[in-house]
Amino acid sequence: MKKGKVCVLGSFNLDIVAGMARFPQPGESLIAHNSMMGAGGKGANQAVAALRAGARVHYIGKVGRDDFGTFARRHLDSAGFDAVTLFSTPDFPTGNALIYVAGIDAENMIAVDPGANLTFTAEEVEQCRPAIAAADILLTQLENNLSAIEKVIDIAEEAGTFIILNPAPFQPVSDALLAKVDLLTPNATECTLLTGIEVIDIATAQQAANVLHDKGIYALIITLGTQGALLSVAGDFQLIAAFPAVPKDTTGAGDAFNGALAAQLASGINLLEAANFASAYASVCVERAGAAASMPTYEEALKRQWATL
Repeated sequence: MKKGKVCVLGSFNLDIVAGMARFPQPGESLIAHNSMMGAGGKGANQAVAALRAGARVHYIGKVGRDDFGTFARRHLDSAGFDAVTLFSTPDFPTGNALIYVAGIDAENMIAVDPGANLTFTAEEVEQCRPAIAAADILLTQLENNLSAIEKVIDIAEEAGTFIILNPAPFQPVSDALLAKVDLLTPNATECTLLTGIEVIDIATAQQAANVLHDKGIYALIITLGTQGALLSVAGDFQLIAAFPAVPKDTTGAGDAFNGALAAQLASGINLLEAANFASAYASVCVERAGAAASMPTYEEALKRQWATL
């Protein structure tokens, strides 16, 4: 596979994860059966996924000048990225997330303190213009301040860089911004919030996709967990099947999908094939604990893909 260039501007969080038999009730204390601390944040997770799925990656993030920020720098420096641009601020902490993983389906519940992730300045984003323009794909999310996301999308649009927006975690965005995006990748919850249509299955996902197309979005993939994903290009629907998995931790599934998808598109793979590979990649990811630490290699995902044909 040709190694395309993916530029990821996005969040870094330090994840603190507790494995539980079930989620605690309000006011209840439960004993966790395990815990771990590791690198996370949607931006950093998706950058690692894109890297391990075969892309050359330039990651852009922002952290606090604290111990978590030192951890972030060490992690990112050792990840193997082509380049890392890491801004810092003394005024806010490094982003962090408290995560419960519970039950046989390994569902998760997450509380995030974004901290420095919400403090990108226009000047900092402008410094990244050459990296964005040189990339085949810009991949970004909504875990940073919206002003920075708007500017990075504008820079990519001006440069002709293909733009993927993963609208997570949800925050309100304008239809004008959505119309600048080449590919939108919401999950069912985010799609519901974007459209007002409760997305629970393929049929309701199709209804929501039509609403998003009316907002000016040409292509989108709505991820639906074990139901797979719906790919819609100008209203032409195709179902992306979910690959069989025995889940251990679903925390990084969406990030795995988006990173692998970006890597495939950057290498010149068409959208349908890229989405199928990303589905296989995510199915391997959920069988491992942790977010960034669980991202599989290109070869592991390819083996999963071929094993189910």
